[in-house]
Amino acid sequence: MTKELSPLAKKLLGGAGTIDLFTQSEFDEALALARAEIMTVAIETTKQAIRIEREECAKLVEAEDEYGYKELAERIRNRIPSQRQ
Repeated sequence: MTKELSPLAKKLLGGAGTIDLFTQSEFDEALALARAEIMTVAIETTKQAIRIEREECAKLVEAEDEYGYKELAERIRNRIPSQRQ
């Protein structure tokens, strides 16, 4: 929604003329959407970090295979959630 500014507002804003103004509900809706997107990215990033960490732990355990840790490495890998989760 575009609203004409008062003469005082024009003077304070340097004569910009019109600016886009949003209702509180429009702002709240956009803010909620942005928060949801940020949380989705944070959750997926955390899941990916856990997958990477578990895979690297399994590799370290496998490197010590002379001690018979291959089964432990597989157990670590089996705890890695699939990409769909």
